[in-house]
Amino acid sequence: MLAFTFPGQGSQRPGMGRPWMDHESWELVDEASDVAERDIAALLCDADADELRDTRNAQLTTFVSSLMVLDAVSRIGIDASFCAGHSLGEYTALTATGALGFDDGVRLVSERSSAMHDAGVERPGTMAAVLGLDDDQVVVACDLADADVWVANYNAPGQVVIAGSLDGVDKASAQAKELGAKRVMSLQVSGAFHTPFMTAARDRLRDAIASAAPRDTDVPVVSNVDAKAHDLGADWTKLLSAQLSSPVRWRQSLQTLEAAGVTDFAELGPGGVLSGMAKRTTDGRTISIATPDDLDKLLEWVDAGTTALTGQLEGEHLFATERLVVSPAAGIFTPIRDLDEGADIAVGSVIGHVNDVEVVSSFAGQLQSFIAVDTERVTLRQPIAWLRSI
Repeated sequence: MLAFTFPGQGSQRPGMGRPWMDHESWELVDEASDVAERDIAALLCDADADELRDTRNAQLTTFVSSLMVLDAVSRIGIDASFCAGHSLGEYTALTATGALGFDDGVRLVSERSSAMHDAGVERPGTMAAVLGLDDDQVVVACDLADADVWVANYNAPGQVVIAGSLDGVDKASAQAKELGAKRVMSLQVSGAFHTPFMTAARDRLRDAIASAAPRDTDVPVVSNVDAKAHDLGADWTKLLSAQLSSPVRWRQSLQTLEAAGVTDFAELGPGGVLSGMAKRTTDGRTISIATPDDLDKLLEWVDAGTTALTGQLEGEHLFATERLVVSPAAGIFTPIRDLDEGADIAVGSVIGHVNDVEVVSSFAGQLQSFIAVDTERVTLRQPIAWLRSI
């Protein structure tokens, strides 16, 4: 069973968009730029590390980059049974599953990043990673500091992030070392995220989350707040609001996924940090997909996992030969009337329309079936048809 995981702020890299500029999935960048009214392409291709470190740029570029990778993965016919995202990545996971529409996701991330930036200016803080100390002992270190400092991320065994005031983090870091921490590393961030220092941002974002009206989903998303899988849209109004000032329970989320039967963890987006955390926390296989060159690697990885579970496969391998055509827009789907199962589809063939927008196949294959039915209302990126490559 496969889970997609999506990275959070800090995974961004200068030039991370350049490998994607000639890929079909790059169109998401233009769409997101229109919604956010910002030149996201320039940030993805030309911004330096300092510019990307700004919370408002880091979150938006990581979100869009991760969805671009997801779009490319969807085009080669690979889907997941569960999704989860670390902090900002939770918004990516919700957009990936359809709990949030693409436009709503972009707007919410833009508002979230701005609110967190402003909260960091209003109440300055910092974060630090504590390595080699048990979770409970890190909590003790924060308590002994007797200052404004809390656990912000439970990332993996022996890797916990603390956050709070500059003085509080310094004192808790010293206490952690006395308790046996192997190392404490300061993080280059602009605020004490996932602590009470973000209360102003949480209050500011609450109405925006409610307005987005998260929807029910077929694919559950594991929440940072309670490390439980949720598929009801109504749950996310409170969970996303609470997330800003609550610790990210990532280690617990990975354990929830493993307990649910997940054996494979694919990180979609820049970086690769989450894959390392999954290796340390679970017994599952991990892979990180960040560039178009990684897509063939993903196919081989999925195929190898399928073969390992079922033995030598005869004939075509499911994940290596199936392709999904996804919707280019939101609206009412109408298929081309004379297309029957088994029909040969060429690259660029029109297989239907969503409102007045053509649904064009990005690859060749035989039509196995339409996933969306005639006159069904579909969302952006929703699978429309299933092809088998020729």
